[in-house]
Amino acid sequence: MSKPYSRLDLDQAVILLVDHQAGLLSLVRDIEPDKFRNNVLAVADLAAYFRVPTILTTSFEEGPNGPLMPELKAKFPDAPFIARPGQINAWDHADFVAAIRATGRRQLVIAGVVTEVCVAFPALSAIAEGFEVFAITDASGTFDPLVRDAAWNRMSAAGVQLMTWFAVACELHRDWRRDVEGLASLLSAHIPDYRNLMTSYAALKGAIPSRAA
Repeated sequence: MSKPYSRLDLDQAVILLVDHQAGLLSLVRDIEPDKFRNNVLAVADLAAYFRVPTILTTSFEEGPNGPLMPELKAKFPDAPFIARPGQINAWDHADFVAAIRATGRRQLVIAGVVTEVCVAFPALSAIAEGFEVFAITDASGTFDPLVRDAAWNRMSAAGVQLMTWFAVACELHRDWRRDVEGLASLLSAHIPDYRNLMTSYAALKGAIPSRAA
């Protein structure tokens, strides 16, 4: 059964970065490591660019899961950071849910490692409590495409919208006239082909004489 189109709203969105930890990152095999890291950092950059409230969380850092990606802590030094002592489902930690509710927002944009657990479990829990949930597929990873696909199917069936970071950025931006250079710079920083497009555009624009000339 199809559902009506529900757009991301800058005034309603909050970004959740769940368990992008050194140990867990070593499990990601459904996306190339360099590409995956780029995608995660793209989400961080778009969150900062659009000034979307962002919440960071980790699970059992002192164990094999390891510490959070240092780039994320550096990007969001003042963001809520919930270090869960053991809860596998982030939604089971009261401080994590409280941080989300404190934003007053209803659209949760979530990415994490690994997809079928660290993304799917809190996404499904949030859906059950009436939130809109958007999972960023290319900034979430796991150890096998079959496992990933099962997680995507489970979330989608429950009403989670599956998106890529590029789609999230464009849907939040809505209109090029909002800030051409800003969005173009964000996209160019993480998509080589888009950087080529903008380089070509800049060269062409510079080669065309102005009317005043």
